[in-house]
Amino acid sequence: MSFRSHPLNPTAAPEWLRAVTHTPPADPNRVNPVLNRRSPKGAAVRPASVLVLFGGSFESDPLAVGGLPADADVLLTQRASTMRQHSGQVAFPGGAADPEDDGPVDTALREAEEETGLERGGVQPLVTLPEIFIPPSGFDVTPVLAYWRDPSPVGVVDAAEAERVVRVPVRDLIDPDNRFQVRHRAGYEGPAFEVDGMLVWGFTAGVLAGLFAVSGWELEWDHHDIRDLDVTLTRVATGVDENDVTSDFGHRPAREMGER
Repeated sequence: MSFRSHPLNPTAAPEWLRAVTHTPPADPNRVNPVLNRRSPKGAAVRPASVLVLFGGSFESDPLAVGGLPADADVLLTQRASTMRQHSGQVAFPGGAADPEDDGPVDTALREAEEETGLERGGVQPLVTLPEIFIPPSGFDVTPVLAYWRDPSPVGVVDAAEAERVVRVPVRDLIDPDNRFQVRHRAGYEGPAFEVDGMLVWGFTAGVLAGLFAVSGWELEWDHHDIRDLDVTLTRVATGVDENDVTSDFGHRPAREMGER
């Protein structure tokens, strides 16, 4: 199926998703540099797309902040630890555009289908978000926000590329206990989430944080809690407590733009 078979339709969003559909991602605390990355004038860029796919009940929960239903989730993948680039990193499904793709929505759906096995017919694209430039790779990435109106089974399609495909509960992501900032020794600093044994940071965390800031679901969290990225990656990967490690213990270079 192509882009023309999946037109953008923001009015098809559940009420609880309307705010993120109608309001661009924001950074009210000025802690999210990801949202401001734009390609330099005249730079050679490669188009790419990711699918920011929210699932959950169509009906809002009248007792929850922003109407967020208890079963609301977002689809994420964790790259295989054996990959030469971006190993072990958590990302939205997506990737580079192919010449045959009919626009960014088609790219996002094709890549998501290839990576997770989802059925495109159950996905309703809502809007495209502003492009975000990824300096090391030269990608200009278009996040495609969508609602999973008819979820299909998903899982790892190619173990050489991904080790996990996960529907992460939104309530876990917005839990203040699971949110903080990470800082890399090269100077990068930005939002992060620790959920389901994974550290979500960089591009993916930046997009999520930007959406949560305008969603109406967000709970107050400590954006002054800044943690060393390498130490945190080691702790999440090994289960070793942060107090027992240093930034040199088990250091794996955290490729600052390794997040798509």
